[in-house]
Amino acid sequence: MKQTLIALLMLTGITLSAQLKLEGFVKDSLGVPLELANVVAINQATKALDSYAITNDKGRYRLNLKENVSYKLQISFIGYKTIDIILNTVDADIDRNFTLNEDNNLDEINLVYEMPITIKGDTMIYNADSFKNGTERKLEDVIKKMPGLEINDDGQIQVEGKTVTKLMVDGKNFFDGDTKLATKNIPSNAVDKVEILKNYAEVGQLSGVQDNTDNIAINIKLKQGKGNFWFGDIKAGAGIANEDSQYIFQPKLFYYSPKTSVNVIGDLNNLGEVAFTRRDYRNFTGGFRSPSSNSGTSIDLGSNDLGFLQLQNNRAKSIETKFGAVNISHSPNKALDLSGFLIYSNNETEMEQNREIQYAETANTPSSYAFTETNTKQVSDLGMAKINLKYIPNSNNELNYYAIGRLSKQRQDQYVSQLVNSNASEINEVESSSPFSLRQNLNYYYTHDENNIFSLTAQHLLQDEDPFYNAILQDDNFDGSADELGFDSTQNVYNLSQNKRVKSNQFDAALDYWHILNEKSNINVTLGSVYSNQKFDSDIFQILDDGSTLDPSTNTSLFEVGNDVDYTFSDIYLDLKYRLKVGIFTFTPGVSAHAYGTKSVQYGTTYDDSFFRFLPSFNTRMDIKKSENISLDYRMTTQFTDVTNIARGIVMGDYNSFTSGTPDLENSLRHNIRLNYFNFNLFSYTNINGSLTYSKNINQIRNEVDFNTNANVNITKPINSDFSDESVGFSGRFQRTFGKLRASLSGSLNYSKYSQIFNGNTSINENYTQTYRLGVNSNFTEAPNFDLSYSLRIADNDQGSSRTTYYTHSPSIDFDALLFKKLTFRTEFSYNLYRDENSTLNTYQFWDASLAYRKDKDSKMEYELKATNLLNATSQSQASAGTFSVSSSEYFIQPRYVTLRLVYNL
Repeated sequence: MKQTLIALLMLTGITLSAQLKLEGFVKDSLGVPLELANVVAINQATKALDSYAITNDKGRYRLNLKENVSYKLQISFIGYKTIDIILNTVDADIDRNFTLNEDNNLDEINLVYEMPITIKGDTMIYNADSFKNGTERKLEDVIKKMPGLEINDDGQIQVEGKTVTKLMVDGKNFFDGDTKLATKNIPSNAVDKVEILKNYAEVGQLSGVQDNTDNIAINIKLKQGKGNFWFGDIKAGAGIANEDSQYIFQPKLFYYSPKTSVNVIGDLNNLGEVAFTRRDYRNFTGGFRSPSSNSGTSIDLGSNDLGFLQLQNNRAKSIETKFGAVNISHSPNKALDLSGFLIYSNNETEMEQNREIQYAETANTPSSYAFTETNTKQVSDLGMAKINLKYIPNSNNELNYYAIGRLSKQRQDQYVSQLVNSNASEINEVESSSPFSLRQNLNYYYTHDENNIFSLTAQHLLQDEDPFYNAILQDDNFDGSADELGFDSTQNVYNLSQNKRVKSNQFDAALDYWHILNEKSNINVTLGSVYSNQKFDSDIFQILDDGSTLDPSTNTSLFEVGNDVDYTFSDIYLDLKYRLKVGIFTFTPGVSAHAYGTKSVQYGTTYDDSFFRFLPSFNTRMDIKKSENISLDYRMTTQFTDVTNIARGIVMGDYNSFTSGTPDLENSLRHNIRLNYFNFNLFSYTNINGSLTYSKNINQIRNEVDFNTNANVNITKPINSDFSDESVGFSGRFQRTFGKLRASLSGSLNYSKYSQIFNGNTSINENYTQTYRLGVNSNFTEAPNFDLSYSLRIADNDQGSSRTTYYTHSPSIDFDALLFKKLTFRTEFSYNLYRDENSTLNTYQFWDASLAYRKDKDSKMEYELKATNLLNATSQSQASAGTFSVSSSEYFIQPRYVTLRLVYNL
């Protein structure tokens, strides 16, 4: 690794040493600086664009050119005559100013070379071919090379540090609510332009009255010739690993016409290349946003998803994937747009994990230690469907209807071998669930006149969750906890089961009115309501040795067993916001008045509460210039819990975790402050952004834990904490482009403090997390390219009686090269060192590589040899901190895979 770093630094030095600077100013005939003028330099010998620049607010530009080369310079600005000159460089920097004269000819500018980046108002347009060198295959490969754009670890597109939530292709929706499917599947050779739409307003009528500063959409413009017929690629491959056959089949097909688009994505493989994870499924919102999201009310419907052992970086001992998705958009006329998608995913996964757990020590409880070996098999079928209807008969009316349904079937089988304070036990667990949800959204927007705008937004959610859990324990140490819980401790094994059912029904609606006072101010009044009802049933039973069942509630349990809860929440609110723009400042103070009501009925007993509360909010934004701003946001939020926390009957999380709810649990009050700074400089291609957050939770819901150290069993009860929770976070990033090199430095620091009650003792838990990342990557047209990075993560957890610190060092390098214009070589290597304060706990490294051959860039056929985990690493490690424990784990992964693949391009 050290030698590689030295070689890359030498390459960087050689590359930069042979360059000189051309800089100066571009002004009009009156001497006024022209901001966003284009300056390009075309190498006369190679006819390639060697450098380009966009002037800043002072009209300044800067180009990095090669020595002793003849260039054709072109300076252009809309509405002005273009300047074309020949410039011969020597070995010294050059200062040159340019004056553009107005041009009354409205014809388009005749450019000798298309600018890599152009700006039109709030739209930034990247010419995709300017960032390609021949090694790209998918959209993500091109986007990674564009200044200001990145692909984060989740596969989502980020523009200047902000995550993009809407992506279109030729103006048509592409799987609403997610950009990963686009970046991973759209072929790079079909992409002509990448349009960044800043301050994007989903509804044009509201563009002047809403703050869309953080709303960014992307539109992918396809190349000419890609319309009216199918394009894409089909990949198929096979290999052998550990005497098992490996396979992969991935069709990606696309059809676009002026009125209709069809996108088909398929994936079948057992190589661990997961196209759609359970995390993607949960995060795939389909573009929905609740009407009350900015009202100051936060109600948690909870998640009764299975406690699946999660994939780590899409790695496991074995993964088999089946995935299919279809997205269709159709515009029968100018007023009506219809679109929708279907997604199906099946994953069969095997996992193996070893985990060491250190539990907190208190005055009443000695320190406890546990070691577990877990073998898991998961099978999940995930289905999702969405339909969209948008009807815009004229500029003053718009009607939208969206509906998304989710249906899944999931099962997890686990075998756990456990050692707790030298006491061994074995557990077999089975979890299954078939949840369903349907979310519908109806929006209507009406502009009465230029000063009065109305909107009605209504959303309905219907959700049904039915998790089942069974555990068979061979553990004599469980006897003490079993007696407390009402189980029969005389049986040979403990065979424990639980049925749960949670039905949620929520309606959320808001009527908005905007009155525009003048060009710089408006008033927004919102009348809204949230109604939520949840029905929760659960029962725990023990299957005895003779096959009969035992209800713990009939066997002297110290806890109430079983639940039958009907929980209703309501909120009627009136929200007032005033928006005022003064110079570079925009102020948006607001206040909302809420009438809250909660009511739960449990076995004939009623618990209810109602109260009134004012919730202030304030936002101010300072636009220093077009691409630099500072914003400050404050919000007070009332947070309500879900039905499971108020259900007084005991609920089994798993074999060693039980919860008894609190029926009269109160809401909590949260103060949130966020300070953001953003700066993107096209002149120097520098991107700086930072965020500072602070939150304070009053009356926060925390768990009171009763932990049995011998049996490794904890029983928790949610309570309203007498201590306020606090958290502070900072994140920042600096990125700059130097010619063909881009360097970035990012970091985040998070601190949280909260109280916990553990075996009757109250203590303060403090967590410190630091993450730092340094990276350098290149974007040469012909030379090989690299992406070199180093990250450090420090996790520090102080539980009062004990403190642990873990360090993870992760250097990595990605390298790609186009050889002889026919071979594409890619390789990725990462090294991970995992340690505590005293010693190295584990090291692991991953190395993947591929070699692909195609006759030329227009060839229909491509052959690829791909290898993953070349060093045959067997596991990876990580650390985590819980409320009353810290743990480190070793997670086993797939072996070396080598496959031969054939790609056919339509």
